[in-house]
Amino acid sequence: MIFYQKAKPPIKLSYFLSWPEDKKEEFFKKIKKENDFLIKIICYCFMPNHYHFLLKQEKEEGIAKFISQFQNSFTRYFNTKHKRKGHLFEGQFKAVRIETEEQLIHLSRYIHLNPYSSYVVKNIDDLYHYPYSSFKEYIRKENGFCQKEDVFAYFKDEKAYEKFVLNQADYQRRLEKIKHLTLE
Repeated sequence: MIFYQKAKPPIKLSYFLSWPEDKKEEFFKKIKKENDFLIKIICYCFMPNHYHFLLKQEKEEGIAKFISQFQNSFTRYFNTKHKRKGHLFEGQFKAVRIETEEQLIHLSRYIHLNPYSSYVVKNIDDLYHYPYSSFKEYIRKENGFCQKEDVFAYFKDEKAYEKFVLNQADYQRRLEKIKHLTLE
């Protein structure tokens, strides 16, 4: 992900992926020091048929450029891997401007609970092992590519954030279920 946070990635991803792990780590350290990012990733969650990002724009049109680079790269990868052609995503991405701190923390919770509320994971304990979310990065002090300080500014520690997220898990799941029962 950090690769596409740059306006112009210095090398092609396919080339980068062929490198040994130690060379990749050195590359990431160098990129982080340059601090020339389009966006900061606050949190994320990839689902079977969609994804969520909570992003902070650092440069003008940074979010649009990041999403374009991310979707184009993933589409090329997926199409090559599965020997297919064509687009994977329908329409333009949807974005919502965060206007309050309360909206920021509640949106991070919504994103982290999404696998549970959408029944991708069966129970709340499975959320701790869901590999396509930044939730583990948040609650286990794991390093990753998320800039957690904007969310953690409102919590004493990782345990307080974990409690905040899990406190509404069943409620969010019920709301999701009701949402699918309504007609549009």
